[in-house]
Amino acid sequence: MRLDKFLKVSRVIKRRTVANEAADSGRISVNGKVVKPSYEIKVHDIVEIKFGDKVSKFEVLQVPTSANIVGEIIKVL
Repeated sequence: MRLDKFLKVSRVIKRRTVANEAADSGRISVNGKVVKPSYEIKVHDIVEIKFGDKVSKFEVLQVPTSANIVGEIIKVL
């Protein structure tokens, strides 16, 4: 699943366009590397998002295959 779609589905970011813009501006990194919105997210990836002076960091526990989310899909670090 694409990073921008994952962030929307997991409800980390409300809109996919906002997730897209954040990735394009270099504010999202996965496993320490700045990535594009098209990055394919995988289980155990560590995602870090910079919102102004705040930093949110979490681990991907599950990649949903559809809009139905079963259980937790992220773990906040």
